[in-house]
This record gives sequence, structure tokens and C-alpha cells, in this order.
Amino acid sequence: MTAGEAIRAAAERLASVSDTARLDAELLMAHLFGTTRSTLLLRHMREPAPEPFAALVERRASHEPVAYITGEAEFYGLTLRVTPATLIPRSDSETLIEAALDCMATQGRALDLGTGSGALLLAVLGEQSGWTGLGIDASAQALAVAQGNAETLGLADRTAFDRRDWRTLGWADDLGTFDLVLCNPPYVESDAVLDRQVAAFEPATALFAGPDGLDDYRILIPQLRALMNDTALAVLEIGANQADAVSALADAAGFGVELRRDLAGRPRALILR
Repeated sequence: MTAGEAIRAAAERLASVSDTARLDAELLMAHLFGTTRSTLLLRHMREPAPEPFAALVERRASHEPVAYITGEAEFYGLTLRVTPATLIPRSDSETLIEAALDCMATQGRALDLGTGSGALLLAVLGEQSGWTGLGIDASAQALAVAQGNAETLGLADRTAFDRRDWRTLGWADDLGTFDLVLCNPPYVESDAVLDRQVAAFEPATALFAGPDGLDDYRILIPQLRALMNDTALAVLEIGANQADAVSALADAAGFGVELRRDLAGRPRALILR
């Protein structure tokens, strides 16, 4: 069977699992060829399909995300390694990067709270050569992924990563202050029904935040001022229905708040000053 024929068969197999069945099949095939999807389509469709392809398709048919099967995800033009210890970065989160870049000076120090794969921090530093950054996470496994991504992208000399948990007393006592704070905290309601590929595979500790999804905002927002310089800003990701609730928490902590929407027009980020 050629690669093209195998992709067509895989797309049919995955149609009941994924809304992007054909794309998923192409990405899995490109991964096995060690090339990009566009190069696969141009050069390899008539070549024999690699034998491991069928096994990868079955993993996807079991709802495992493509990014975990291939071990990488794209975010803001970067190719990042991801594992089940990290959330898969979504294009919606690029709203935070655009918001930060609109407001950043040419030099500064950034803090990424709950860095995961390092996506937010590395995207900002990749665009701003005068900045350095620190990413923290409660997961040692996630920090190892983030450190590896920084090294692969040539940003290790401007980044540091440290294991810290904002739910523990004194976690930020020796961090100093920053010019930018980025955070995509857990914000899913504990009883929310999620797509199986999210619920069964992505880390629950990075998703769920109490009955109303606001537990981590309640912990973090009152502590942000101590981490921020006088002219600093914080950019927080929010759920599509959380703008009013999180804005109220920020207002109570003395912050001015600006809302940013994602490309679909949904509330996605709050800028706190």
C-alpha cells in the first residue's frame, strides 16, 4: 500500500473519532517519514507506507491526541516537544502572546506561571531578544520538557526553569519582581464534560480548578502584585465564560483590566496592570 492509499484508509478509520481525520492521518504519516506535511504531500505519497503507520492510526482511533503520538506540537511558529506531562498548546493561547508583544518594552524579565512545555515563555522570548525569563511548574516532568524545548530553540541562555507550586506557602518569596507575568492556569470546572482526547490523556492537574473553575485565579491574582514591577503587566488566559468573574477578582486586587479576544471572537485573555 502506498502512503497515499494508507492515508485514505486511515482517514476513513478515524472519521468517527476526529473532525480532522484526513489531517490527522497526514500528520502521522509525515511524522514517520521525518518530514513536514507539505513535503509529504508533494514527494512521498506514492512511496510505500511505513509499517508502523497502522499502529499509530490505532492509537489515534483510541482518542490519543496526535501531538502525544508524534511528540510535538506547533505554537506561534515554534515546534515544541510535548508529553502527557504537559498540556498541548492551543492556537487560542496565542492571544496571550499577541497581547504581551503589544505592550512589552525592548528589554525585561518575564515569569511564566505553570509553564508546562514552555510554550508561552519561549514564544515571547523568541520574539523579544532583549528579554530573559523564568518558567515555574509543580511538575518536574513538565519542567524537563520545557528545558529541552528551550535548548532545542536556542533560548536556553535566556531562560531558567524551577519547580514551584503556587498552592504552597512561600512559593514566591525569593523570586523577585518581573516586567511581565504570563499564566495559563487550570480553569476548567471540576464537573465539566471534556472531549475524550483531553479528559483521558492531558494532565488533570493542569485542567481542573474547582466547581466554578476559578480556584487558581483566587490563589494567584492576590499574589501577583508582589511579583510585578511598577510598570509590569500580567496576561492571564481565561475560559470563554470567565471574563466577568476573573475581572472582578483582578479589580478587587487593585488591577486595571483589559480584555483580549481570540480569533473566534471569544474572551481569551485578560491584561492586568
